[in-house]
Amino acid sequence: MKFLLVLLAVLVLLWLLRGSVQRRMPPPRGKAAAPPAPQPMLRCALCGTHLPRDEALPGRGGVFCDDAHRAAFEKSHPES
Repeated sequence: MKFLLVLLAVLVLLWLLRGSVQRRMPPPRGKAAAPPAPQPMLRCALCGTHLPRDEALPGRGGVFCDDAHRAAFEKSHPES
């Protein structure tokens, strides 16, 4: 009977250790999507904030970080 209790305790200990080791291991590396390529950073013509090219708004006089800056720039620099 004593032998069965010791065997049961060892099995429970091994089961607990196996679970903690699996939680610490990183997930397997499958065919994960490659990270996106870095984008050039552009500077807002009004405030100078740098932002990725995909987020920049083109306008007269350069690129802008949002519509309000584009409108303010175009209002203060009318076409000649």
